[in-house]
Amino acid sequence: MSSVTSRRVWDIHGGIHPEENKYQSNQLPIADAGIAEDLVFPLSQHIGTPAEAIVAAGQKVLKGEMIAAAKGFVSVPVHASTSGQVIAIEARQIPHPSGMTAPCVIIKPDGKDQWIEHQGINDYRSVDKKELLSIIREAGIAGMGGAGFPSAVKLATRDDRVIETLILNGTECEPYITADDVLMRERADQIIAGAKILQYLISP
Repeated sequence: MSSVTSRRVWDIHGGIHPEENKYQSNQLPIADAGIAEDLVFPLSQHIGTPAEAIVAAGQKVLKGEMIAAAKGFVSVPVHASTSGQVIAIEARQIPHPSGMTAPCVIIKPDGKDQWIEHQGINDYRSVDKKELLSIIREAGIAGMGGAGFPSAVKLATRDDRVIETLILNGTECEPYITADDVLMRERADQIIAGAKILQYLISP
C-alpha cells in the first residue's frame, strides 16, 4: 500500500511585483566596460572583518596585486583590478542604500593593464584540498549575494557532514539584473568547470 504526500505552496501576503525590465540587457553580448579614471576599492566588501590596506599613497601597483590583506578567518584580501598608482587611502562613499562611507584604497589606472607574475593550476585534483582552499582565500573570492560571504569559508566542509546536492544559483529576482543569465549562455563551459572544482572540494 502506497501513500502520496501532497504539498501546498504558500504565498506571501502583500508586497509588489515590479516590472522585470530584463530585455534592456539580456539581448546583448557581454562587452568590455572600460576602465574608469579613478578606481575605488572598499576594504570591506563582504560580511566579516574588513581587509587592512598594505599599500601606501604614491605606490605603484600591478593588476592582480594584493592591496589589502585579510584580517581573520571570515575575511578576504582585496586586489588591484588594473595597474596604476595608489593616490589615496581614505573614506569614500560606497555602494550602499544608506549612502554611507567606508575606508577605501583609490587607484589611478596607468592605462597599461599590466599583470603581476601569476599562473594557474593545471590539475586541481592533484592539489590538496586545504591548499586549494588557501589559494581561493588568497585570491579574494567571495559570494555575490547580499552578505558577500568568503567562498573559502563556505567550502571548508567537514567530512562527517556529507553534502548530497550542489546547487548553482542563477536566479536573478532583481528587476534589471541579467548578469547570470548572459554568463550561463556565453560562458557555460567555465561555469561547469567551476562546478567540478566545487564538487571536488566538498566531496568527503
